[in-house]
Amino acid sequence: MTVNYNKAEFWAAFGVSGQLPECDRPEIIFSGRSNVGKSSLINKLCNRKSLARVSATPGKTATVNFYRVGDVHFVDLPGYGYAKVSASERQRWDELINRYFETGRDYTLLVQLVDSRREPTGEDYQMMEYLADREIPFVVALTKCDKLNKTELAHQTDLLTRCCEQYGCGAVIPTSAEKGTGIEILKQAIEQAVNPEEALD
Repeated sequence: MTVNYNKAEFWAAFGVSGQLPECDRPEIIFSGRSNVGKSSLINKLCNRKSLARVSATPGKTATVNFYRVGDVHFVDLPGYGYAKVSASERQRWDELINRYFETGRDYTLLVQLVDSRREPTGEDYQMMEYLADREIPFVVALTKCDKLNKTELAHQTDLLTRCCEQYGCGAVIPTSAEKGTGIEILKQAIEQAVNPEEALD
């Protein structure tokens, strides 16, 4: 399987659980709180400025967005944890996300984004517990690490590593969509998940 970042393209967005397509290729999933930087990270991975739309309004991504990246799909889930959406909208998001995970997909790897400037929230831990229960392989991308100095970043990385290891987290990777920090390391994790047989060579 080839992950071709240079030919990444938006494929489709689905806002209703019944619209979700059947899975026909490995899927790399991006999950995290609203405004944690999922769109920015996807854009940086693919070296594109506007592949994934970046919004200044948290909670704007209300659909499951699919991007075709060579032979795989990048899947951007709706951000969670933003208080200003209505109860009915939050319920629709929850149903959409749950339905996504219940449709027998090829969960090659999930990238769980956590803001490096803050400790994980209860919802972050709830998501990691969900992943552990379903045995979905995942790594944590610490976003916006350019906002911290070296000592602060080392502390946060160590804290997250200790907090996440009980859930089977594969790695904690400090990243910055602004500076490009950690992007190559994250790409390596994605490549190893897509082509595990090559990682064993």
